[in-house]
Amino acid sequence: MRLYIAGETDRTRNALRNLEDICDEYPKDRCEIEVIDVRKRPELAVKKRLYAIPTLIKELPLPVRRLIGDLHEREKVLLGLDLSLRKKKVY
Repeated sequence: MRLYIAGETDRTRNALRNLEDICDEYPKDRCEIEVIDVRKRPELAVKKRLYAIPTLIKELPLPVRRLIGDLHEREKVLLGLDLSLRKKKVY
Protein backbone atom coordinates (compact mmCIF):
# COMPACT_ATOMS: atom_id res chain seq x y z
CA MET A 1 0.00 0.00 0.00
CA ARG A 2 1.14 3.51 -0.72
CA LEU A 3 0.22 6.44 1.46
CA TYR A 4 0.55 9.73 -0.41
CA ILE A 5 1.14 12.72 1.86
CA ALA A 6 2.15 16.38 1.52
CA GLY A 7 4.72 17.01 4.22
CA GLU A 8 4.59 16.40 7.94
CA THR A 9 1.19 17.49 9.25
CA ASP A 10 -1.04 16.27 12.05
CA ARG A 11 -3.39 14.77 9.47
CA THR A 12 -0.63 12.80 7.73
CA ARG A 13 0.84 11.62 11.04
CA ASN A 14 -2.62 10.45 12.13
CA ALA A 15 -3.19 8.65 8.83
CA LEU A 16 0.13 6.84 9.09
CA ARG A 17 -0.44 5.92 12.74
CA ASN A 18 -3.95 4.60 12.02
CA LEU A 19 -2.71 2.58 9.05
CA GLU A 20 0.20 1.16 11.03
CA ASP A 21 -2.21 0.09 13.80
CA ILE A 22 -4.26 -1.83 11.24
CA CYS A 23 -1.20 -3.39 9.60
CA ASP A 24 0.14 -4.54 12.98
CA GLU A 25 -2.67 -7.10 12.95
CA TYR A 26 -1.26 -8.77 9.83
CA PRO A 27 1.90 -10.72 9.06
CA LYS A 28 4.66 -8.43 7.72
CA ASP A 29 4.52 -10.02 4.26
CA ARG A 30 0.82 -9.25 3.89
CA CYS A 31 0.80 -5.55 4.72
CA GLU A 32 3.54 -3.17 3.64
CA ILE A 33 3.32 0.62 3.72
CA GLU A 34 5.26 2.95 1.46
CA VAL A 35 4.95 6.66 2.29
CA ILE A 36 5.34 9.06 -0.62
CA ASP A 37 5.57 12.81 -0.10
CA VAL A 38 4.10 14.47 -3.19
CA ARG A 39 5.83 17.73 -2.33
CA LYS A 40 9.07 15.92 -3.12
CA ARG A 41 7.61 13.88 -6.01
CA PRO A 42 4.85 16.06 -7.55
CA GLU A 43 4.84 14.04 -10.76
CA LEU A 44 3.34 11.13 -8.82
CA ALA A 45 0.39 13.25 -7.72
CA VAL A 46 -0.36 13.92 -11.38
CA LYS A 47 0.29 10.35 -12.51
CA LYS A 48 -1.92 8.85 -9.78
CA ARG A 49 -4.57 11.57 -10.20
CA LEU A 50 -4.50 12.56 -6.56
CA TYR A 51 -7.03 15.24 -5.68
CA ALA A 52 -6.81 15.07 -1.89
CA ILE A 53 -4.09 14.27 0.60
CA PRO A 54 -3.52 12.02 2.42
CA THR A 55 -4.59 9.31 -0.02
CA LEU A 56 -3.99 5.61 0.50
CA ILE A 57 -3.81 3.41 -2.59
CA LYS A 58 -3.81 -0.38 -2.38
CA GLU A 59 -2.95 -1.79 -5.80
CA LEU A 60 -2.51 -5.47 -4.98
CA PRO A 61 -4.31 -7.71 -4.68
CA LEU A 62 -6.82 -6.38 -7.18
CA PRO A 63 -9.11 -4.49 -7.26
CA VAL A 64 -7.28 -1.21 -6.71
CA ARG A 65 -8.65 0.63 -3.67
CA ARG A 66 -8.30 4.32 -2.75
CA LEU A 67 -9.03 5.89 0.61
CA ILE A 68 -8.76 9.57 1.44
CA GLY A 69 -8.28 11.14 4.85
CA ASP A 70 -6.67 10.28 8.16
CA LEU A 71 -8.07 6.70 8.18
CA HIS A 72 -9.51 7.10 11.69
CA GLU A 73 -12.66 5.07 11.03
CA ARG A 74 -11.13 1.61 11.36
CA GLU A 75 -14.14 -0.41 10.20
CA LYS A 76 -14.57 1.75 7.09
CA VAL A 77 -10.87 1.45 6.32
CA LEU A 78 -10.99 -2.34 6.63
CA LEU A 79 -14.05 -2.47 4.41
CA GLY A 80 -12.53 -0.05 1.92
CA LEU A 81 -9.33 -2.08 1.71
CA ASP A 82 -11.27 -5.34 1.55
CA LEU A 83 -9.45 -6.61 4.63
CA SER A 84 -10.84 -8.70 7.42
CA LEU A 85 -9.42 -9.03 10.90
CA ARG A 86 -11.81 -11.77 11.91
CA LYS A 87 -10.06 -14.70 13.51
CA LYS A 88 -10.64 -18.01 11.76
CA LYS A 89 -11.93 -20.81 13.92
CA VAL A 90 -9.77 -23.90 14.07
CA TYR A 91 -11.63 -27.19 14.45
